[in-house]
Amino acid sequence: MTSRPGKAKLSPWPKIYRELKRVRTQLQSPWSTLSSALISAKQNVEYRRGLGKRIEAARETYAASAISRIADTFMLIRIIGNDLEPRHRKGQSYDNVLFILENEPAFEGCEKFWIVNRIVDTDEEARIIGLLESRLQNFHTIPFELDAYRKISWDVDRLAAGDLRFSEKGRASGAQSGRYETYIRRSKNLYVMNNNGARNAALAIARGKAKWLMPWDGNCYLAGSAFQRIRSAIEKNPHLPYAVVPMARIVDNALLLDQGFQPPAEEEPQIIFRADTTHLFDENYGYGRRPKIEMLWRLGVPGSWDRYRDDAWDFPRPARAADAGLFQKAGWVARLDSGRSHLEIGKTGFVARLVSRDQAIVDMVDQCDARAIAARLDASRLTFYDEDALAHAVKDTTILRHLEAAAGQALARGPFSVLDKAGLAPSGDPQDYFHPAPYWWPDPDRPDGLPYVQRDGERVPGTALYEAGSEAHDRTRLQRVFDDTTVLALAATVLGGHHYAVHAARLIRAWFIDPRTRMNPHLRYAQVRSGHDDNEGSGYGIIELKDFYFFLDAVRLIERTGVLGDEDRRAFRAWLGSYCEWLDIAPAAATAFYSSSNQGTFYDLQRASIATFLGDSAMLAKIGLYARERLAAQVAADGSLPRELSRTRPRHYAMFTLQGWTSLARVLSSVGDNLWQHKTAEGLGLVQALHWLVAHENKPHTMSAETVDPDRLWPLLLDLANHDPVGMPPGDLGRSTKPIFHPDEAIAPFWLWRRR
Repeated sequence: MTSRPGKAKLSPWPKIYRELKRVRTQLQSPWSTLSSALISAKQNVEYRRGLGKRIEAARETYAASAISRIADTFMLIRIIGNDLEPRHRKGQSYDNVLFILENEPAFEGCEKFWIVNRIVDTDEEARIIGLLESRLQNFHTIPFELDAYRKISWDVDRLAAGDLRFSEKGRASGAQSGRYETYIRRSKNLYVMNNNGARNAALAIARGKAKWLMPWDGNCYLAGSAFQRIRSAIEKNPHLPYAVVPMARIVDNALLLDQGFQPPAEEEPQIIFRADTTHLFDENYGYGRRPKIEMLWRLGVPGSWDRYRDDAWDFPRPARAADAGLFQKAGWVARLDSGRSHLEIGKTGFVARLVSRDQAIVDMVDQCDARAIAARLDASRLTFYDEDALAHAVKDTTILRHLEAAAGQALARGPFSVLDKAGLAPSGDPQDYFHPAPYWWPDPDRPDGLPYVQRDGERVPGTALYEAGSEAHDRTRLQRVFDDTTVLALAATVLGGHHYAVHAARLIRAWFIDPRTRMNPHLRYAQVRSGHDDNEGSGYGIIELKDFYFFLDAVRLIERTGVLGDEDRRAFRAWLGSYCEWLDIAPAAATAFYSSSNQGTFYDLQRASIATFLGDSAMLAKIGLYARERLAAQVAADGSLPRELSRTRPRHYAMFTLQGWTSLARVLSSVGDNLWQHKTAEGLGLVQALHWLVAHENKPHTMSAETVDPDRLWPLLLDLANHDPVGMPPGDLGRSTKPIFHPDEAIAPFWLWRRR
């Protein structure tokens, strides 16, 4: 067939170019390449070219269908969700429902229904249900169930180690940081906010009860004239199975009481489905990340959402459905006031809205996490030692002899105070804790030796525990407080004897409670590197309080004896609270927090231990998240710990770090958080790291043959046997045990009585 003269065949490329120009923003997406954009642009041109024929076919199909003989009826189901502060004002959902019930007219042929969708605040849920019942409204409740929520983990196992918080790439700022925080809470968000789950529930309820199904947000308000325009459009084009109803963003609900009021409706629309359609919303898309837009994409509804930028961890955009394009715009709907009018107006409001929405998701999920932890948190319960093991300890006469001897030595020492040191912190305050950095030496090339330089593995004299010269600083005395208090508390519990508890109480009072002798609640001068950071301590110094994890159990045991009164108890908790406030703002603490080595692990252990003691469920929940992100940053593909193996004492540091990890797993397990079995996206975790250590214990090519106490491995072997015995070397469980190790080995006194 030849072309007619003067009718040259038009090239599709100008249209493709215009399409590329229209979607140019998508080229910024990490999923996009020029070739994929070209393919997409060409598909868009072909889609539009064939749309007229598909609409005509839909008209014919509809005319021949049974549904065409059914009268137009509607079912409007509004979904009432959580007030998400700071995106919404607290109580705004209730107020909007009340406004609708008092002001929205009845619509002929339209049944109204409500879904109360996983309201976390039980009082607010009861208030909303009470309102609906008082107005004789039909509704369905989708409950928030704490036990179901508790089973949902964070989504860190979906991200590669390089994308997580403790990698350089993971430390994003601004909007990208908000996107990261919401992504790692994605599964929790899906449960709590349940946007598309509730929309699908609405479709299931409405299907069979009406011809046109309206699964809409709870803040949608329809004026009488707006509904009539929707009905008229549908009556005119009933062959189109979908209608999209643009939204108008309202900052003052009272404006809607003016019958002549009609604002510009340009926001993301609500969708109406004909009853014979089968599409469901994709429940993988959560609040804040295009839960309704994924349906608009499938239906081919154009809008600003086509130009949104995708993040690396977003789902690839869905393909158009077979019936894409078979929709019409119909009327308008008001989006009622959010209680945050500054977020609703103009481009500035749009940007601020995105930020506040991300923050609202994080805050709501974290609130639920704290609630889940709180249900299992008993601040008086031991978190490292095992209550049953202590109750049955009298059966082990060998260990009891060790305990009695150690307790006798502890009775002969102390009490200790920061005032006892021969030296002085750079602040000049004798109650400030002070300890120089152990591996930092005067610079031999400078007359004054400043600033100090590092020699990893070479200790400065007087910085090792118990050695001559250590009396100038506080580190040795602090360790005595931790260890002696713990031994005495265990002796008072297992052996009996009021004198053990009395002396332990003296140790606690002198170091933490008595205003005359106590340590100031900070580590501002821990591991000072002279000439650096204005002679304040580095993040490495935070580790010097790492042993709170067993010491706080000792305090619990001593408190049970009654030798610490209410005033002592309050003062000690006040000290811990002040110390945590310092950790929240101190640059050194931030350095420790972001460390991808053992420093970060022991930071988490310290915060988790204090949180259990103070009943801080919110902090415990966060530590559970951070620990999972941190595992991915520390454990390599083969299960090794590269940061520790690069040190001058790799064998020591590998064991030291894993002792920190196993202690953290114990503390978290006390509130039902199972870190033991967590695995990263690469299938690695604490158990896999233990397997690597055991397999490489005696292999100098992977760990240098430095001299270490061979019994140090025994606690880790027992942990491996308890949590994953498959593949353990034969005979390893026959090793000898000892109850007390050097504190530098991070093994608690009488560790055999620990939780499994």
